[in-house]
Amino acid sequence: MKNTPFTDRHIILGAKMAEFAGYNMPISYTGINDEHAAVRRNAGVFDVSHMGEFILKGEHALDLIQRVTSNDASKLKAGMAQYSCLPNEEGGIIDDLLVYCIEENKVYMLVVNASNIEKDWNWISKFNTNKAEMHDISEKTCLLAVQGPNATRILQSLTDMDIMNLKYYTFQKGKFAGVSNVLVSATGYTGAGGVEIYFEDKGNDAQEIWDAIFKAGESSGIKPVGLGARDTLRLEMGFCLYGNDIDDKTSPLEAGLSWITKFTKNFTARDIFEEQKKAGVDRKLVGFEMIEKGIPRHGYEIKDHAGEVIGVVTSGTQSPSLGKAIGMGYVRTVFAGIGTDIYIKVRDKLLQAKVSKIPFS
Repeated sequence: MKNTPFTDRHIILGAKMAEFAGYNMPISYTGINDEHAAVRRNAGVFDVSHMGEFILKGEHALDLIQRVTSNDASKLKAGMAQYSCLPNEEGGIIDDLLVYCIEENKVYMLVVNASNIEKDWNWISKFNTNKAEMHDISEKTCLLAVQGPNATRILQSLTDMDIMNLKYYTFQKGKFAGVSNVLVSATGYTGAGGVEIYFEDKGNDAQEIWDAIFKAGESSGIKPVGLGARDTLRLEMGFCLYGNDIDDKTSPLEAGLSWITKFTKNFTARDIFEEQKKAGVDRKLVGFEMIEKGIPRHGYEIKDHAGEVIGVVTSGTQSPSLGKAIGMGYVRTVFAGIGTDIYIKVRDKLLQAKVSKIPFS
């Protein structure tokens, strides 16, 4: 297993550690519910240094990104970020990712899921016929996500960058906690506000930034947060998790991601997605909440009132914020309307649920 530069800090803090995407990662410290509440109400710090980062440079960098991603990266100006996906040639999703425009038409950073780094690199390289400059900087890049309504207020004292007024999906580069060349972006995976902080793992920079964040937030009660709460937070918002809610056999149109599927350019599987848009899809990813008591889990069958299988659960949990069981899953399109009664097979019982709006409330 690989370690991040913060693994020793997690162990000292008593984190419950487990393997995730080949890394020794913190799952929880004081408990998922406690950490979840800290992010929703105040601020929490996630170590997500296991994520992958690629730099694409040169006059052909944008052309390559346009060819392999579904969203329209030509809309990005320097300092802007974009959510997108890498479609495969069959209309599935190789990965979802963030595209950061460092220098318009010249320099971009792609942030990909930890478990897909090699796969994504190989896929993008396959289409790099014009020889855009590519660098995999994953191993030397640290990433801390400081999330919550008080996150930017706590962090502002550590930098001259105006992070309290960063607009959603924008970023700045500058000095942070005395470390140069730090990228701070108003992206995140919790729906609670805050920023993500990218910087190079060199010297003692990682430890200095970690310690500075917790010193700045000590009086405010900032907490370290593990991947367990990260999952419950993103699910309340209806954010997709690769490998659960989207994968190489799901279409972005099925997954409710038509908004990142732009037909203003040529890209992989465009023809497939255009046909799906025209004809409609046979299944859709929906959110649902349990009416009867029970926790939906990944892989559970979804059935109609007659007991016929109509879909499958992709994510589910007991929502710490809402106090009820929630989930997401694919169902046949006819059952995708808000308020539709569905049934989740939990062990040998069919438990009633209903399709609900996302984000959950």
